[in-house]
Amino acid sequence: MFRRLFRGLFTLLGALVGYEFFVLCRYLILRSDTTGQNFTLTSTEETWFAAFFVIIFGVIFYRIAPALTRQSRKVADNIGNDLQSVEPNDLVGGTVGLIIGLVIAFLLTQIYQTVIIQKSLYLTITISIYTVLGFLGAVVGSKKISELLAMTMGRKNVSQTKTPAEENGYGYNAKDKKSTRVPKILDTSVIIDGRILEIMKTGFLEGPIVIPEFVLVELRHIADSSDGLKRNRGRRGLDILNKIQVEYGIEIYNTDSEKALKEIPEVDVKLLKLAQIMKGKVVTNDFNLNKVAVIKGVAVLNINELANALKPMVIPGESMTVTLIKQGKDRSQAIAYLDDGTMIVVEDGRRLIGQTVEIVVTSVLQTAAGRMIFGKTK
Repeated sequence: MFRRLFRGLFTLLGALVGYEFFVLCRYLILRSDTTGQNFTLTSTEETWFAAFFVIIFGVIFYRIAPALTRQSRKVADNIGNDLQSVEPNDLVGGTVGLIIGLVIAFLLTQIYQTVIIQKSLYLTITISIYTVLGFLGAVVGSKKISELLAMTMGRKNVSQTKTPAEENGYGYNAKDKKSTRVPKILDTSVIIDGRILEIMKTGFLEGPIVIPEFVLVELRHIADSSDGLKRNRGRRGLDILNKIQVEYGIEIYNTDSEKALKEIPEVDVKLLKLAQIMKGKVVTNDFNLNKVAVIKGVAVLNINELANALKPMVIPGESMTVTLIKQGKDRSQAIAYLDDGTMIVVEDGRRLIGQTVEIVVTSVLQTAAGRMIFGKTK
């Protein structure tokens, strides 16, 4: 209903524009007639010419109305999203700038008001001047309000208050373009894992910590899953996220202002794109995401790689005592685990499952996903 009404009104506007165009053309032809002969049209001819332009412009506006409706909705959505991220100072500055621009436009229109006789031409020029100067005033006012306040109040920064996250070094300020600190963007897997909280406590992770809003949305979906295991993992992730927010004051980063992310449905792709926009690093323990990030040239901090690097080194030929728990992939193999979760594959150990035996390490396989130790019984 709304679309049809808008299309009808827009078509009527096109008809009015067509008529004004006809009036303007007639005026220009009369002004440019230097032959001394009065160029006149009969009332019937004027009616036909006016109807022609009215129909042409009406059809044009009728055809472009749907596309204009779609673009208007996109513009309205973008304006709404932008207004959510606009600070009060910028809003006040833009309003003041708009008013100043309109006042200047009014003064300019008074200059040529007596020169231009044709009303249609006068209205066209006037609307253009008001639009351009009003827009420029709003833009300049919103961009320069901070500097103006700094000059009038005698301080460099309007807002000197820091958030708790900025005080402990983990805060991210999107407007701080000169900062050399590299943002660390947390993905869903590393939050669910929970070890990131312990790493932050040690102070080894430097720079701003960023938790995108779409990561929180994914955690909510996992926590609401019908699968019990997924539901528990999601709730654990939300608990870890809550602890990070409480202990370090890190707020959820609103990605609505990042227009490049709106058309991307996948969370992992969004994460990598956000890292490229922020020039930051992705903190994860997702093996596949790690591989994709390397292909796209995004720096990654893999928690599993860090954990593997911190594990005690095991040298082939070294002896160790382990408890064989279950059968391995091959019939003769048995599986054991170290306290840190490292899997040990013992050759010819099937017959000793359930026993604690001493083995000799034969080889060690190190990958990004983890470490495997191969050995044999003495």
